[in-house]
Amino acid sequence: MLLWFAGMSFVAVWAVFKEPAIDYRLVIAGALLPDVIDVWTGGRWVAHTMLFSVVLLTLVMLGTRGHRLLRRQLLALPIGTFLHLVLDGMWTDKQVFWWPVYGTSFGNRPLPSVERGWLDLPLELIGLVALVWAWRRFRLADPERRRYFLATGRLGRDLVR
Repeated sequence: MLLWFAGMSFVAVWAVFKEPAIDYRLVIAGALLPDVIDVWTGGRWVAHTMLFSVVLLTLVMLGTRGHRLLRRQLLALPIGTFLHLVLDGMWTDKQVFWWPVYGTSFGNRPLPSVERGWLDLPLELIGLVALVWAWRRFRLADPERRRYFLATGRLGRDLVR
C-alpha cells in the first residue's frame, strides 16, 4: 500500500499548512516509514506506535538545535509518521497505538494494510487521485518545476493562493 499513504499525506499537509517550503518528499517518506519498518516483523510493531512518532519528533527537535533550516526540513518526517497512524486507523488498536501503556506485547495482528485485504484497492485509488490532483495543481508536468520538486521537495511559491 503506497499510493494511499503518499497521496493522502501530501494532500493533508498541503491542506493544513499551505506551505510550499515543506519538504513533501520527507512527508511521503515518513508516511511510508512505519510499513517499511514493520513489514520485516510480519505485523504491527513499534513503528505503528505513538511512541515511535513522538521519539522521532523528539530526536529531530533535539538533534537540530541551532539549525533552524535543517529542523524545518526534517520535521516533515515525523509529520509523515503521525499521518501514517491516522491513515491506518491505528487508534483503533490501543494495544499497539499506546504501546507500552497497555502492556509490552504487540499482539499477533498483521499490518492494517494486509488485514484490510481487497479493501485497500479503493484506498489506493483515492491515493492515486490525490497524487494526480497534486501533479496537476502544482504543475509538476513542467520539467523545471518537477526538477525543483525532486531536488528540494518544495513547491513553487507562485502556486500558493
